[in-house]
Amino acid sequence: MARFRDHTIEIFARHGMKSIAFWTPLDEPEKSNTLIYILQHPSREAAAANWKSFQEDPEWKSVKEKSEANGKLVDKIDSTYLALTEFSPRLH
Repeated sequence: MARFRDHTIEIFARHGMKSIAFWTPLDEPEKSNTLIYILQHPSREAAAANWKSFQEDPEWKSVKEKSEANGKLVDKIDSTYLALTEFSPRLH
């Protein structure tokens, strides 16, 4: 959580990734090891380019390395692209 709160969100923004929301599950076993978040991109192509530039960011590489000094923080990443339905409230 600290890595996201203190570094990652700012680095996302620098690479065109708009943070919409972040959630943690209320129940175990996911409660202690899961972070769910939504990022907004103008297109799938922009998302691919944004992720590429994010992963190559020197600050991100440094933050990731320091936070994983005692072992990896992430076992698995699931990524899903979503489309807002016409009956959804609009996000601003």
